[in-house]
Amino acid sequence: MKKQATFLLAILCVSILTLSAAAKTARTHVFHHENVLGTSLAIKVISTSPAAAEKAEAAALAEIARNAQLLSTYNPQSEVSQWLKTSHTPTRVSLELFAVLNLFDQWRGRTNGALDASAEVVSRLWKATAKENRVPTEAEIAAAIAAVQQPHWQLNAKAQTATHLSHAPLILNSFVKSYIINRATEAAMAAANVNAVVVNIGGDLVVRGALTEAVDIADPLSDAENSDAIARLLIQNRAVATSGNYRRGLQIGDRWYSHIVDPRTGSPVDHVISATVVAPNATDAGALATAFSVLTPEESLRLAASLPNVECLLLTKDGQLLTSTGWNALEAPLKAAPAAVPVTPTVQAWDASMELVVSFELANINAGGYRRPYVAVWIEDATRFPVRTLALWYQKPRWLPDLKAWSRADRVRSMAEGTDLTRSVSSATRPAGKYTLKWDGKDNQGKPVKPGKYTVFIEAAREHGTYQLMRQEMDFSGAPRQFNLAGNIEIASASLDYRKKGR
Repeated sequence: MKKQATFLLAILCVSILTLSAAAKTARTHVFHHENVLGTSLAIKVISTSPAAAEKAEAAALAEIARNAQLLSTYNPQSEVSQWLKTSHTPTRVSLELFAVLNLFDQWRGRTNGALDASAEVVSRLWKATAKENRVPTEAEIAAAIAAVQQPHWQLNAKAQTATHLSHAPLILNSFVKSYIINRATEAAMAAANVNAVVVNIGGDLVVRGALTEAVDIADPLSDAENSDAIARLLIQNRAVATSGNYRRGLQIGDRWYSHIVDPRTGSPVDHVISATVVAPNATDAGALATAFSVLTPEESLRLAASLPNVECLLLTKDGQLLTSTGWNALEAPLKAAPAAVPVTPTVQAWDASMELVVSFELANINAGGYRRPYVAVWIEDATRFPVRTLALWYQKPRWLPDLKAWSRADRVRSMAEGTDLTRSVSSATRPAGKYTLKWDGKDNQGKPVKPGKYTVFIEAAREHGTYQLMRQEMDFSGAPRQFNLAGNIEIASASLDYRKKGR
């Protein structure tokens, strides 16, 4: 009897331990913020406790804010802005500013001048002449190159001083954002008992901890949130950065010029439209992604091969996908495209040469950053049946009913099945709060819908904020058409463009 009781007690203990372990299963917690370092921020925390995840989030945000106060050239009160006002005076600076300036020195040499903080001289020249609808003269370009080539600072490691030597405008973003991503990830990991952390600021990210993160590389030729990726990577304890010319640039006459410039030639460069780099840390990945947009592909591949644990993917202007030798080992299969659905000739279907582009900008609520509102974007037919959900962004499922129109019935909610709400994407830096979605005229099962009238919905609900719903009926029966929707407290502006594909 005693043995039986002991056996039952052992079984009970095992059951309790099993239930306890199940209760402590690590979960994914995702936090989205807007207008952080002038772009968007996503923090993913793997932990058994929501409280620990929120503590890690808070630590990351605090570290970002602290470093921005030191390193942001856009903040006139920051340490770097105050240092830039000095001239030929050795000035003791923070460890953070010294590290960033030192990194610039190192990578300026490694890239033969392709990466240079004073590239801003060239950028400002082209912006100024673009306002006059002209390209710079040879003399103006020569003067810009001369300004770039002069020494801009001198560092004294022993005294931890930096002496500002030139009057050339300097932008440290190539390293500042990357440096801050590293520090924010470290702070989040140290702040709480968490399994893993991913910090993604504007398309550059770091993965740390017990996690293999799937990272999609955005397609620069189809710049929409729901477009298919050109590659998918499996990343462990490494950083990924992407630089590209597809989100920013200048129009002069009938020609578009990249915002990426070669400081050695004084001209914009567009031979590489997207460069993605995987490296041990964000500063290396960010520096190389920028440099690989300037260097020739041959130079970039040679430099990547010379550096330990560095891999890259280059998409050239003429459509070539070039990779470093170890890139394929990081890749995972992309989700197979759904099989084409045959259309009965007698049934009229959506014009396959057309697409709907939905563009919207979230309101800038707080210059210091704020949590992104929950957002749903979907299409309903004339019977109010939801044929396609284009986007569903939320952080906690229990608050999904706050998206009242989207959640009004189970049939609507089911339209998001198969949507990956937590995927990480590496892309060229996005402007804060600006998003684009595309609809190819197919329903959630991949079948082309019939032409006719549909309603486009854009819904937003923000924690401690307001609820907003935008809707616009459109006739998708052939002729292109556009609508600009009036903004509101949560969504500053939105536009709908039914157009030919590839425009």
